[in-house]
Amino acid sequence: MEREKMSPLSDLLNLNLDTKQIIAEYIWIGGSGMDIRSKGRTLPGPVSDPSKLPKWNYDGSSTNQAAGDDSEVILYPQAIFKDPFRKGNNILVMCDAYTPKGDPIPTNNRHKAVKIFDHPNVKAEEPWFGIEQEYTLLKKDVKWPLGWPIGGFPGPQGPYYCAVGADKAFGRDIVDGHYKACLYAGLSIGGANGEVMPGQWEFQISPTVGIGAGDQLWVARYILERITEICGVIVSFDPKPIEGDWNGAAAHTNFSTKSMRKEGGLDLIKKAIGKLEVKHKQHIAAYGEGNERRLTGKHETADINKFSWGVADRGASVRVGRDTEKEGKGYFEDRRPSSNMDPYLVTSMIAETTILG
Repeated sequence: MEREKMSPLSDLLNLNLDTKQIIAEYIWIGGSGMDIRSKGRTLPGPVSDPSKLPKWNYDGSSTNQAAGDDSEVILYPQAIFKDPFRKGNNILVMCDAYTPKGDPIPTNNRHKAVKIFDHPNVKAEEPWFGIEQEYTLLKKDVKWPLGWPIGGFPGPQGPYYCAVGADKAFGRDIVDGHYKACLYAGLSIGGANGEVMPGQWEFQISPTVGIGAGDQLWVARYILERITEICGVIVSFDPKPIEGDWNGAAAHTNFSTKSMRKEGGLDLIKKAIGKLEVKHKQHIAAYGEGNERRLTGKHETADINKFSWGVADRGASVRVGRDTEKEGKGYFEDRRPSSNMDPYLVTSMIAETTILG
């Protein structure tokens, strides 16, 4: 009798577990501010309320968030999403990090953001954030953009934005897989498209209230990292991955308040933009590392040292859309944040400056 062959790994990964138990993947942000970490644990049954989830811990000395002789960092579950990888009742859990005494660790920007979003004046304005996350797909071994000849360059920019075709769009399966996985997870992903530089793409988080925008963007980034891991491709959030006559990568942040969305809101938008101008340097300092390589005044950017705004102007620091101008209400787009920005910092800072400032 032939020995039964072992099931392929894919069969094991797709096993339907005949149990009430679930797997919860706890996600957090490491010490660099861009390294996403996660680990899984078994729970006795389905959970839909993050406050019902147990806290957990990790070795902060291995993430540059604690010393080796006092390395325990505590994870507080904050938001739950469906797990598109394990499916079923399994979940992804966005967490933030605290000391054993209950103090937020220095890199916990979510805790700081919640304080701003919980301010009664901010809550009353129901701030909406829509974030356009750009990223670049790189070949794993050479760290050169997908679709580019190794050691060489493709044709100049122009044919690649929202393009189709094997000679213009590189990595679409990853993009579409990410799109569907985010929808499955319950994220408010609004769309995806190819960007100006070949090998560069974008997805959008639709207008989301307050802290939720940051939670959703981080989980969308996590899902993208997992998909590219499966495909053997690197995802880069570097704001200027290729020097020269190539577009950089941003995380344009669209913003509105309840008052801006009502009649007469355009006047409030202009006042808010004026407040942003006054605090331009402070915002730039928090809008992403390496942003000076992107914000040069070229390639659809404003100069990092000069604040500007305009209607339908993609070369400005802040853009107001034609529809907003026409209707006299709506939203504006802050084009300064880089692709590697922390959405907790950026969204809360915009709210603080424009509502509380």
